[in-house]
Amino acid sequence: MASESHMPAPVCLIENTGGQLTVNQEALKILSAITEPLVVVAIVGLYRTGKSYLMNKLAGKKEGFSVGSKVQSHTKGIWMWCVPHPEQPKHTLVLLDTEGLGDVEKGNKNNDTQIFALAILLSSTFVYNTMNKIDQRAIDLLHYVTELSNLLWTVASCDIDGVEDTADFVSFVPNLVWTLRDFYLSLEIDGQEITADEYLENSLKLKEETDQSLQNFNLPRRCIQKFFPAKKCFIFDSPTHRKKLAQLETLNNDELDPDFVQQVADFCSYIFHHSKTKTLSGDIKVDGPHLESMVLTYVNAISRGDLPCMENSVLAMAQIKNSAAIQKAIAHYDQQMGQKVQLPTESLQELLDLHRAIEKEAIEVFMKNSFKDVDQTFQKKLGTLLEAKQAEFCKQNLEVSQNRCSALLQNIFAPLEEDVKKGIFSKSGGHCLFIQKRDALKAKYYQEPRKGIQAEEALQKYLQSKQSVSDAILQTDQTLTAKEKEKEEARLKLEAAKAAAQRLEENQRRNQELIERRERQHQEEVKVMERQRAIQLAEQQRNLERRLQEEAAKQQERIQAERIRLQNLIRQQQHNVHLRLNFFR
Repeated sequence: MASESHMPAPVCLIENTGGQLTVNQEALKILSAITEPLVVVAIVGLYRTGKSYLMNKLAGKKEGFSVGSKVQSHTKGIWMWCVPHPEQPKHTLVLLDTEGLGDVEKGNKNNDTQIFALAILLSSTFVYNTMNKIDQRAIDLLHYVTELSNLLWTVASCDIDGVEDTADFVSFVPNLVWTLRDFYLSLEIDGQEITADEYLENSLKLKEETDQSLQNFNLPRRCIQKFFPAKKCFIFDSPTHRKKLAQLETLNNDELDPDFVQQVADFCSYIFHHSKTKTLSGDIKVDGPHLESMVLTYVNAISRGDLPCMENSVLAMAQIKNSAAIQKAIAHYDQQMGQKVQLPTESLQELLDLHRAIEKEAIEVFMKNSFKDVDQTFQKKLGTLLEAKQAEFCKQNLEVSQNRCSALLQNIFAPLEEDVKKGIFSKSGGHCLFIQKRDALKAKYYQEPRKGIQAEEALQKYLQSKQSVSDAILQTDQTLTAKEKEKEEARLKLEAAKAAAQRLEENQRRNQELIERRERQHQEEVKVMERQRAIQLAEQQRNLERRLQEEAAKQQERIQAERIRLQNLIRQQQHNVHLRLNFFR
């Protein structure tokens, strides 16, 4: 696009009306028509410090951006001027001039930092215009706004076309060009002359930290060095006599201080030759529609209140830095716990001891990176987050232990459950065998390492869940044992009956033998008596014959009676034996 036909003069890109930032639709239409890659140069600084003059020089014009000479600030919001790049063909140079910082009539200081942050995020080269020298106030302000820019980019980058990785911020930040107006110091250190770049580097140099005050000194410098990988410094003498400054834009070069003219030329040459094309992650070159999307996204994010609204930069810096310190401490805690904790732990105390050790390290990380945490508000917040982390680890420890123990129990007791299904224990004495095998598997379970704090509770729950199985085996065992006892008792009774019968038969045999023995004795006695009688008969044939006959008759009666008695006794005993046999049968 040709600057004469499309943008003969700057237009307001972002308006600041009543403390509210809004996007000018006319400026967006201009951007949407630019298809060439953009080199975006933005300038920020205190009001009435000659920012607009430098931007007009970059545009190659005497007039364009409003150059005021009165105490009132002229530029409001962010103004844009798109011109062909004088050194890079087919590239458009986009110049962004911002309203001056610290305008006493503005009242709302939040607009300063918002516009400051927008200038950083939209540009590929960021010009920080300050007066006289680099001082702590300028460093603190730049530090604060870089942190604010980082925050704004983080919350808004996902809505920008071409931004895929919100962590890829390094390729997104601009180069820093620090311009020092009306510089009056001698460029030397310890009597040695230095360059402007060396002066900038020395101003951002870190000191060896020995106390909190030096940490506060180093913090903004460390962050600026990290945020801006490429830095350049230019010093400018006063352009002319103070009374002529009101007509600065109308003065010719021969009416200005020659050193100032050369310094401006060097500045413009550096910008033209070293300012990079604005890019997004993935080396996507930003064109007009891309920049249009970025402007809308960032302004909308500010309008939603995504940036902190603070009374002063110190409080805002404390919030940003301490929030970042909390994130670093939590990241350290997560990293160390992830490396050192092996869940499940054997005891809760083991986990708590490790937590306390790493918690102490995390607090040390926070203390090293914190900034003016006056009431320890952020440290307390960190403590709350660490307590939540501890609770989460305890919960995970419990769950991992439970899962491990459940898997172990299923694996170890699976053979026992299979034996139960096969009916191995469904027999007399089966319950005792079941208990023996169960106790052996319990011992095996106890020997397994790293079961964690749920080891005993998980085992007891498992055993309780299988208690009904044990009870069923016991009941089966008792039923089968009772039946076997009944069979044993019947067997014993039968054997007792058989023994009684055998004893009866033995008695009968003995009685029979007794009868026979007595019979033999009787026969012998009869024979003796007969011989005696024969002798007596011989001697007393007649007298004794009658007496012997009577005696024989009596003896016969007695024998008959005895025989009858013995026979009756035998019949009685036989009758008793039959009765007993019938009883046991």
